[in-house]
Amino acid sequence: EINLMTSSNLKPICFIAARGGSKGIPRKNIRKFAGKPLIAYTIEKCINSQIFSHVIVSTEDAEIAKISKKYGAEVPFMRPKKLATDQAGTSDVLIHGIKKLENLDYKFNEIVLRDCTVPFIRDEDVSKSLSKLRKKKSGAVFGVYRQHHNPYFNMMETNSQGYLQISKKVRTRPVARQTSPIVYQLSGLWVLDTKQFLKYETILVPKILPFEIPVETGFMIDTELEFKIAEFLACSNLIH
Repeated sequence: EINLMTSSNLKPICFIAARGGSKGIPRKNIRKFAGKPLIAYTIEKCINSQIFSHVIVSTEDAEIAKISKKYGAEVPFMRPKKLATDQAGTSDVLIHGIKKLENLDYKFNEIVLRDCTVPFIRDEDVSKSLSKLRKKKSGAVFGVYRQHHNPYFNMMETNSQGYLQISKKVRTRPVARQTSPIVYQLSGLWVLDTKQFLKYETILVPKILPFEIPVETGFMIDTELEFKIAEFLACSNLIH
């Protein structure tokens, strides 16, 4: 069993950012997903894991706040509207949240950012990511999986004339995806050292380590099709 208490006896805090105005799927965070609001899956899983001292939801939306509390999360502050637009970055939302929590006397050394549109993240991967952060004394550990869409091989972009070209060039083009440099997909799990994050004011702190998770557990819901696929996986008990 992994001991998740630090030398100062503090558990990490789980932070779930959920704004009301999602563009790809309207009201996605609280849309019914296999019988309950999507955000409820992440909230309940994080509470039941007993990894965290608190599960916090940051939102500007009264309905999301109410549903989050119903399923056991804390909403100790409301997010300002200016931090709930398409232009507001995750780092800005997190800086605001951490400062609010510190002012309210919450104590924590690490913060685990969870995306509720990635409902299948496993407790063991959260625990092991935390352990890796502490053991390696890094600034952050990101849950990732190896991506088969590869900018060195099968991903292209247009140049200034509008012609397609491979996104990332190397001297000799790989003959197969398997021989291309490995690239990773971010997957809705960010484990951050709070002091490092506040020092650099970005989740892209120096010394970020990868923690590889199974590809199916990192499935992210951004589109209507992905919502249907994820709901099928949840209802079929193909992923827990």
